[in-house]
Amino acid sequence: MRAMILEKPGMPLQFLEAPDPIPGEGEVLVKISACGVCRTDLHVVDGELPDPKLPIIPGHEIVGTVTGLGVNVDNFKLGERIGIPWLGRTCGSCSYCQSGAENLCDDPGFTGYQIDGGYADVTVADARFCFPVSADYSDSELAPLLCAGLIGYRSLSMVDNDSGRIGIYGFGAAAHIVTQLARHQDREVYAFTRPGDRAAQEFALEMGATWVGDSDREPPDELDAAIIFAPVGSLIPAALKAVRKGGVVICGGIHMSDIPSFAYKILWGERVLRSVANLTRQDARDFLELAPKVPIRTRIEEFALEDANLALEALRAGNLTGAAVLIP
Repeated sequence: MRAMILEKPGMPLQFLEAPDPIPGEGEVLVKISACGVCRTDLHVVDGELPDPKLPIIPGHEIVGTVTGLGVNVDNFKLGERIGIPWLGRTCGSCSYCQSGAENLCDDPGFTGYQIDGGYADVTVADARFCFPVSADYSDSELAPLLCAGLIGYRSLSMVDNDSGRIGIYGFGAAAHIVTQLARHQDREVYAFTRPGDRAAQEFALEMGATWVGDSDREPPDELDAAIIFAPVGSLIPAALKAVRKGGVVICGGIHMSDIPSFAYKILWGERVLRSVANLTRQDARDFLELAPKVPIRTRIEEFALEDANLALEALRAGNLTGAAVLIP
């Protein structure tokens, strides 16, 4: 197998050639055809998430073909195209797993963080946490749906059905997908970008946003809800100021810089601040069935597997329009 591997956080990924992995009981062997580059990968590589397995192959927006079956795998067959997401395993026995909140499992394993992921041409995965995928998408188009799309979907599901004006802070991979979903639900999207980022603002308008502006500006209308994808803690007070009484602000990322202190009055009025943590397998089943019906279209920029460091740097610098995808 060929892979890009993280040996130590804060260091560039290194190219590695090694024997192909062998699927264990309940696992599938997958020939990877595309892997999306997610901001969570950047947090792992930059050391902003604690205690990764090291060395680790990052990547958790994986599309590929089943080429091997471990013992007791009966939900996939050889030659089937599947998707492998962030949630790679759960304990199945803690109170969260037992109550249907497996995204909050006390002893989980995440692809590309504790489990080797998709910055490679071959991987193995727990078959119970993989999904069949739609033929309506190419491999590259599909990859961002497996995290950016899923987190956007879960974030939007936390917004009341009667919330018509949704603010989105940070317009990248997740935002361009959730904007299409919100427009499908007849909601208006107000897109906030880094000050002066005209390319992102034009992209947001292209995706269906009603209004675009710099994140240090207030919107022209009061918002019913806001979703923050940018990992910038100072956006939380800004979003709270922008939403109406009773509105909700949802933090859609796994990592964020420190939140500055703010006056209680911008939270008062029964405004709600909450986070999204990971995803459930039901989220994946529901969203992957819905996406081609909308239909959601992903904007992608392809990179060769060996250029994974370039893709990560483009994401870090904010130079992507849409999502980066690695092609082995």
